[in-house]
Amino acid sequence: MIASASTLLPVNPALGIALAVLLVAAAAVAALARLGHTRAIVTAGLRATVQLAAVAVVIRWALDSRLLLFAFIAVMFGVATWTAGRRITDNGTWWWAAVPIGGAAFPVVVLLVAIGVLPVKGIALIPVTGILIGGALTATVLAGRRALEELETRHGEVEAALSIGLLDREARLEIARTSAAGALIPALDQTRTVGLVTLPGAFIGMLLGGASPLLAGAVQLFVLIALLAVEAVAVAVVLELIARNKISRRSRGT
Repeated sequence: MIASASTLLPVNPALGIALAVLLVAAAAVAALARLGHTRAIVTAGLRATVQLAAVAVVIRWALDSRLLLFAFIAVMFGVATWTAGRRITDNGTWWWAAVPIGGAAFPVVVLLVAIGVLPVKGIALIPVTGILIGGALTATVLAGRRALEELETRHGEVEAALSIGLLDREARLEIARTSAAGALIPALDQTRTVGLVTLPGAFIGMLLGGASPLLAGAVQLFVLIALLAVEAVAVAVVLELIARNKISRRSRGT
């Protein structure tokens, strides 16, 4: 018999205590190891609590209203753009993060809707779009940060490449490409090890909802392959933007 979600994770005071202990433990370890993210860990945990509580209420309305459905997706995209952009750079070029995230996630969503795989209903569109935007967000941040850090560290090599006749874009691509491509490693490892090391959320969620293991596996495979496509596009686009100096860490005034 398939266990119910409430059996797997009962929502009661004990769960709240466990979450609080885990959050404090994470912050304490970060502080003791001097990782520099103690406050960010606490803030992230508290924000997640408030945001998920709010989403649990709002998403009920979005499931029944086409307008609210698209508004909810727009909010997800806006938050992802802001988060990724500010992780990559602190100057006015941050908004370019919208291009790799939107350019990677939304064409896949449109394709899935067009071929009839994904219905335009909140119960399906919101989680799938959220997963794809989240994957694009992660890939954009990792590739963007790595590429810019590599260009800063190996600035002399960029200058040397320019001195032998390469264009600025070509020189920056040569230096940053390998480092940025490393952003695909988490998605690749997740796909390679699925079912052997981890049982991802979509798979477990469908099993708990009563779906057959075959259907749950098919849905999870779809999610993983779609994420590979989305993240590959996001990495390629953000790398191109950095090569063209659309996203940078230099002040526009200097």
